[in-house]
Amino acid sequence: MELRELQGYATFFMTIFLVVMLYGYIVHLYRSEKKGERDYEKYGKIALDDEIDSKPIEKNPKISEEKKGANK
Repeated sequence: MELRELQGYATFFMTIFLVVMLYGYIVHLYRSEKKGERDYEKYGKIALDDEIDSKPIEKNPKISEEKKGANK
């Protein structure tokens, strides 16, 4: 088996691996949106609404905890 043949097999199997990973990620996104864990359509609107004074998509739990701690 020569180096060229080995490179061909490696490229083929790497392509198959990356395709499987891509489809797995797409299924993960679909399932998490279906369960209601996240709404990915909100993230798609980031490019359209990118003003400095636009409201955040999600609340940051760390900031809300800091505000609670400062109020005590």
